[in-house]
Amino acid sequence: MERRRVYLDHTATTPLAPGVLDAMEPYLTERWLSPAGLYRGARALRRELEDARRRVAQLLGAEANDVVFTSSGTESISLAIRGVALASQHRGQHIITTQIEHRAVLDSAKQLEKQGWRVSYLPVDSAGVVDLAALESALDAETTLVSIMLANNEVGSLQPIQEAVRIVKAHGPAIPVHVDAVAAGGFVPIEVQRLGIDLLSLSSHKVGGPKGAGLLWMRRGVLLQAQILGGDQERGRRAGTEDVPAVMGMARALELALPTTEERGEAMRRLCTRLVDGVRESVPRTVVTGHPTERLPHIASFCFEGVDGEALLLQLDVQGVAAASGSACTSATLEPSHVLRAMGVPPALAEGNLRLSLGVENSDEDVDYVVRLLPGVIERMRQLRK
Repeated sequence: MERRRVYLDHTATTPLAPGVLDAMEPYLTERWLSPAGLYRGARALRRELEDARRRVAQLLGAEANDVVFTSSGTESISLAIRGVALASQHRGQHIITTQIEHRAVLDSAKQLEKQGWRVSYLPVDSAGVVDLAALESALDAETTLVSIMLANNEVGSLQPIQEAVRIVKAHGPAIPVHVDAVAAGGFVPIEVQRLGIDLLSLSSHKVGGPKGAGLLWMRRGVLLQAQILGGDQERGRRAGTEDVPAVMGMARALELALPTTEERGEAMRRLCTRLVDGVRESVPRTVVTGHPTERLPHIASFCFEGVDGEALLLQLDVQGVAAASGSACTSATLEPSHVLRAMGVPPALAEGNLRLSLGVENSDEDVDYVVRLLPGVIERMRQLRK
């Protein structure tokens, strides 16, 4: 079999989309001033930065002043969780999230627990969808924040955000709802008013933008305590000189990705269906994880009986395929995925997890190469474990 180079880890990071580097280049060379300066060039740069904020907000159906630029999706999430919790502690010290969130949410929640907060971790069903009855039961008079991801970054399952918001607001209209939309950006519609949420996190490098930029949208009136101190940037919500080149690249990437969500989604869904069907038919004892229909169109998550996931990744890498096992941020650990554990996947089966996430540059030939390659690789691994 002719060896190819196939990148199937787009949930970890994506290549720069066409035109993004061009949008960044002037701010790396000619327009390199600090936007905080009072001189003419700095004032012009500030206007361009604020124009980027306006463009991004418009894509989300939001107001420009409600967008905070951050260094990453992780920082955006941490700012939302800790910022709201600390600013609202006079109202109560109880937050609610789910068992399958990204570590940026879970680690922030665990740190708050050490500081005296109560945290309710909602269970999910075998398809990775949050239990809304558990959400309703968890809400109480001390609840000051609910954080539920829009779609899971490991198995791709979409969460019923609008119904969750309805439940939360029926209990307490002032309880803010935060959504981690990092994995979903560019693949499902993201309109903050339609979702009814109060805070939303996005990351640049997951949608064809550069690393080093993210954003937090927050509805006006939500209490937020800054987590990075030392300046008045971002209207006092996030100190530090803005990374203007990265912000400009992110704005351009979002302009390319968000308006074409439907077309991108259909293209990825077709490729992903080809991939899943091919692997199911060619590899015995394969389990596809995540919701069968309500899922991100570009993520295929498998569990293979009798296979070590880490060893599988190394074997695929030798054959030119870049993939992941569980979350990209935890793939260096030997622990089974916390998402698969929460879904009730047996540990022995979860050990053989493989996540393949497609991107717009992938082709039928890439998918067919992986479908031809996998059966032999997995069979050899199973033989070695006997």
